[in-house]
Amino acid sequence: MKTQKTIFYAAMAILFVMGGSAYAYQNIIDLGTLTGNGSRANGINASGQVVGCYYSKNYYTDERAFLYNGSQMTSLSALGGTKSDAFAINNSGQVAGSSYTTGGSLHAFLYNGSTTTDLGTLGGSYSVAKSINASGQVVGFAAPASGSYYHAFLYSNSKMTDLGTLGGAESYAYGINDSGQVVGYASNAGLGRHAFLYSGSTMTDLGTLGGTASFAWGINNSGQVVGDSYITLASGFYHAYLYSGSTMTDLGTLGGTNSSAFGINDSGQVVGWSYTTGNAAQHAFLYSGSMKTDLNTLIDPTLGWTLKVATGINDSGQICGYGDINGQEHAFLLTVPEPASAILIGVGCLFARLRQRRR
Repeated sequence: MKTQKTIFYAAMAILFVMGGSAYAYQNIIDLGTLTGNGSRANGINASGQVVGCYYSKNYYTDERAFLYNGSQMTSLSALGGTKSDAFAINNSGQVAGSSYTTGGSLHAFLYNGSTTTDLGTLGGSYSVAKSINASGQVVGFAAPASGSYYHAFLYSNSKMTDLGTLGGAESYAYGINDSGQVVGYASNAGLGRHAFLYSGSTMTDLGTLGGTASFAWGINNSGQVVGDSYITLASGFYHAYLYSGSTMTDLGTLGGTNSSAFGINDSGQVVGWSYTTGNAAQHAFLYSGSMKTDLNTLIDPTLGWTLKVATGINDSGQICGYGDINGQEHAFLLTVPEPASAILIGVGCLFARLRQRRR
């Protein structure tokens, strides 16, 4: 307790010297947008390069893929169509995503820094790439030659392979690690949708947190998986989870009913989003060392941000995602402070909030 008081008073002294500012440096970068109203960040690599999309009017109607190289956002040419989105980037700077072609079909693509390659489909007219590993292997989902359901695919050595299902009609792949393990979700013989881990040509059902369905969105190099799952058969509520070993752990929420986890690094730190108490707002979170933190508590509240969704985290603790600022939705890059700095920032943010309440 004495140590905590010492840290508190030291932090307050620093704040006094700083003239009451929230903290000594800004740990969040607004990635902005190239045109129009908004942007979303979907993936990050070890160098802090970020990919996602920007849009003029609406995310669902006119999005275009971007690459943020650490200093500026640039548009990716993709496959020549009207819309595109970038979902993942590896440490070599290779980008995986999807783009409409000049002929109007939506196809998965791989961008290697200068050339964009159309990855094709499984025989149908549609494919989307969602993740890429260090070897340039890409996963996603595509339409087969026959049937109306999509199947998860692995693209490796210039070939797209159908990963099958859990016994049902459909499957979707969303993450791959450097060992080639793939995660996503698939329908089973009972027509339910369950998270899966595909490893060594075998697709394994990861089960649920008690409800009827689960979904896997990310995997790290230790084989730990994150996603979300319905928690009971009747409630309709779903929670973020961490699957490690053979156990699916409920990560809970920030006080609201629902949450989801999208990214995990090799240290086991998890990011995602959750509703706050009373479902009053949607906030991004970080789960680290059995503690879940609202990312909005780690930034200066006077900056005007509401961080809504965290989509990826690298091994340096840099987090990408998107939130609202000045009435617009923008992609962000957040650097999580070291523990000592976090205490200072936390005290600073509290100080700033108290000042706001007094006005």
